Amino acid sequence: MSAHRHFLSLALLLMIGTGAVLAASVVVFAQDNSHIHGSEAIVPTMPGQDAFGAIQEIVRILEADPGTDWSKVSIAALREHLIDMNEVTLKAVAVERAIDGGVQIDVTGSGRTLAAIRRMLPAHARELNGLSDWRAKTEALANGVRLTVTSPTAAEIAHVRGLGFIGLMVSGSHHQSHHLAMAKGEHIH
Repeated sequence: MSAHRHFLSLALLLMIGTGAVLAASVVVFAQDNSHIHGSEAIVPTMPGQDAFGAIQEIVRILEADPGTDWSKVSIAALREHLIDMNEVTLKAVAVERAIDGGVQIDVTGSGRTLAAIRRMLPAHARELNGLSDWRAKTEALANGVRLTVTSPTAAEIAHVRGLGFIGLMVSGSHHQSHHLAMAKGEHIH
């Protein structure tokens, strides 16, 4: 095959390939925008608010489980806990300081935030105990709770200091199962 004919063959393949890509793009665009033409509805998947979505997920799990004892279910208790989580995450004041072997954090607030701190921090300290060789404890303060997390290993000392207050609060994988149990009326802080 001559170089000219080889070039024409490659050019033709390129044009065919480009045409196929353009045609596929038009089909995808038409499908993605079918709501404009009314042939198919596109349904949003995000609930619009994080606590609403967390509750929605738990309700779906409970409704899918034929063994759910609805006489014990309390979605209201879960909602109150999620409000506590919001208060502690967004409104509590956390003052961190490095101590020998780890970190000490004074978590303070007032009103609903103070009540949420007092409910959540002792329970979370119990969950943190033993995670990654950590030792966690709390003590009451006049306006909050002091959380102390230590470890005997240098790497874990750096780890807990690096995580700080909110990183420690989200550590572990107990939150989701705790929320489901709470909604079922099985466990509350």
